[in-house]
Amino acid sequence: MTAQADAEDTVDRNQILAWVRAERLSLADFLDDLDEHEWQVDSLCDGWTVHQVLGHITSQDTVRSTVIGLIRAKGNWDRMNAQAARDHATRFAPAELIAQLRAAAESTHLAPLASPLDPLVDIMIHSQDIARPLSRTRAMPTEQAIAALEHLIRSPFYGARKRLNGLRLTATDATWTHGDGPDEIRGPLSELFLVATGRSVGLAGLTGPGVARVAAVM
Repeated sequence: MTAQADAEDTVDRNQILAWVRAERLSLADFLDDLDEHEWQVDSLCDGWTVHQVLGHITSQDTVRSTVIGLIRAKGNWDRMNAQAARDHATRFAPAELIAQLRAAAESTHLAPLASPLDPLVDIMIHSQDIARPLSRTRAMPTEQAIAALEHLIRSPFYGARKRLNGLRLTATDATWTHGDGPDEIRGPLSELFLVATGRSVGLAGLTGPGVARVAAVM
């Protein structure tokens, strides 16, 4: 399909919640197999270990905690998120965080200003942040990946609009394209997902005249 409308307009909210639940439970099962050393490996999130990424996934922001965190971080959203992730990971051992992830699998909680698709984007990309540096594979289900990718490309919060401006994205493992720019980038949905969220590791899996262009702004 060619992306035209926001995925939220075409996907039932109950379906999105079911996808998020499945991804959370699948990640919890995946994390059960990690050894002590792997929890301290640097993730794809700059400055975060695997343990701290799970700390981010399992922490729940409220309006109050967000405001306090932003004040402490002097208005820097990324710094606030990083500190919250480290604080939560410091308080809980990996096994406790895995238990929290399973317990919250059906949670409908949304961070301030978030849409129902943001938790799907969050769990899918952070699963890759954890798996890739460990040389482990986390498959991205096609339908879920397309819905999440279309949302994050349109959202003002991920930087994808600027990063992918003027590019045409074409999946090689699904019938999906986005954009009508003169320069194309082609590759699996997972690699397009990584690049759309600013993970340069995804560039190695892409081809096309637009690769050099997107690499220059990452």
